[in-house]
Amino acid sequence: MTKRGTFTTAFKNKVALGALPDDKTLQGLAAHYEVHPNQISQ
Repeated sequence: MTKRGTFTTAFKNKVALGALPDDKTLQGLAAHYEVHPNQISQ
């Protein structure tokens, strides 16, 4: 079994700041940062 990947704090901050302007949808942000939409909404 492989270990799940973890994201750095810097990456999490970048995604959070990308969501603030509210110019992209959740799906758009997920595609841009190559993560699942559930990871952003949590």
